Amino acid sequence: MTNATAGRGRRPGGTDVALLAGVSQRTVSRVFTDGAKVTEETRQRVLAAAQQLGYRPNGAARALLTGRTYRIGVVSLGTAHFGPSSLLVALEREARAINYSLSIANSFGEDSSGLAAAMDSLLAQGVDAIILSEPIEDGDEALVADVPVLTLGRAPVVHAPTLLSVRAAEGGEAAAEVTRYLLGLGHRTVHHVAGPQRWWAARERRQHWHDTLVAAGADVPEAPEGDWTAARGHELGRALARDPGVTAIFAANDETAIGVIHALHAAGRAVPGDVSVAGFDDIPVAAHVWPPLTTVSSDNEELAATGLRYLAEFLDDPATPPAPPPKHRHQLVIRDSTAAPGREARPAHGER
Repeated sequence: MTNATAGRGRRPGGTDVALLAGVSQRTVSRVFTDGAKVTEETRQRVLAAAQQLGYRPNGAARALLTGRTYRIGVVSLGTAHFGPSSLLVALEREARAINYSLSIANSFGEDSSGLAAAMDSLLAQGVDAIILSEPIEDGDEALVADVPVLTLGRAPVVHAPTLLSVRAAEGGEAAAEVTRYLLGLGHRTVHHVAGPQRWWAARERRQHWHDTLVAAGADVPEAPEGDWTAARGHELGRALARDPGVTAIFAANDETAIGVIHALHAAGRAVPGDVSVAGFDDIPVAAHVWPPLTTVSSDNEELAATGLRYLAEFLDDPATPPAPPPKHRHQLVIRDSTAAPGREARPAHGER
């Protein structure tokens, strides 16, 4: 039996799969219902028949059968910046792997009620749960949902039947490690170009930079606030370039760091001969700017896999224990943009 014999102009259905696999239609339904008991041999036979016919289960029918849509809502920030966008791609890839679909609602920075409006939009679609992928502070009012909510990293106040959390590699310890590394090179202090402080990730990076300097007995300079863009990094970098006491800068992300380096070059200050610069995210271009950028690499693929599988297991069994944190929370990647004060970097150091 082929797709054509299932009926001209008609999509193959469960009865067609059952006939080809030699099982009942109920068995086909059980194979495509997560958690339903069926022997592995039968499962493989049904899946092979479904693939041969080009059959895809009807989501609406499955929702009626199970009371679940197998759709998870994701609140994203409506930005093309590398961190949030790469995490969103990783979440969708993992969702497909575990037979879920995603609905995405963007929360835009200029909208004061952005998070709440995005959550309301997802709830209206009947999602089984919601993921806050890049939590930010969105006013004083708590977010409210009537389905489980998973946060990737620190989050605002959320009222939900169940609140789950997987800590992201968003920056606390990573920022501290970058700061310690620059101090270890011999810099008396480290300047920081912070990210927008509505973002919890930016706050964590700034706080751990600050605390690391205090613990080391180093001076704590002011940390001008950027907006994750190279343009703002260049603007703030021009002011830092005029200060001869600045010898090391940790930028909250790589785009900001690239803007800072541009400003330093334009002011005639060598990187890293006069000023060392480090970023965060390890965006694809970071290894190819001049000089190649020292930065922090985080594993969004692993974070997405950990978070989504934890959430899916919880939806199947609310007694599921908490997920372990990602194994590789971050990695300091040392390149040629950092060196001891007044000294050019050696050729690429690689990963640490």
